[in-house]
Amino acid sequence: MSKVLIIKTSLRAKSNSDILADKVSDGAKAAGHDVEVISLKDKTVGFCKGCLACQKTQKCVINDDAVEIAKKVKNADTLVFATPIYYYEMSGQMKTLLDRLNPLYPSDYRFRNVYMLSTAAEDETFVPEEAVSGLNGWVECFEKASFKGSLFCGGINDMGEAEGKEEEKQEAYEFGKSLL
Repeated sequence: MSKVLIIKTSLRAKSNSDILADKVSDGAKAAGHDVEVISLKDKTVGFCKGCLACQKTQKCVINDDAVEIAKKVKNADTLVFATPIYYYEMSGQMKTLLDRLNPLYPSDYRFRNVYMLSTAAEDETFVPEEAVSGLNGWVECFEKASFKGSLFCGGINDMGEAEGKEEEKQEAYEFGKSLL
């Protein structure tokens, strides 16, 4: 049993990536994992200032919600980032959060397995490639962690549309069951 942290990065009401992230959570719970889901919707996450003070103190100089999120990330075994694809890339708020997790780099972080769930209006297989590459680049900075996989659900555009996508919801559930 792993401690799984699912981070929903969409700020959209009735977010399709959120709907599918909840199915990932259901699958992970069914597999026996301890699962926590957090959403960035109600969080304040400011931009990294690049001061690198956190490399010495393991604390960010900006006191906002990213500090608490970083603690949760540090103590999870498995991370799942759920993001909509905007302009063939992860959401801006996801990238901002990844930058703000810089205090974890010199720390004794626990996470080893990192995954991505993404959704987009486009459904071609290449659509999530840049987002996956961006997350993988972040993971490569943490030598004890590895990128384990991703699930892309394309062809979903309108708010809440994923609710009616039974095949994609089942895929997300199975993805959750397969988490390490």
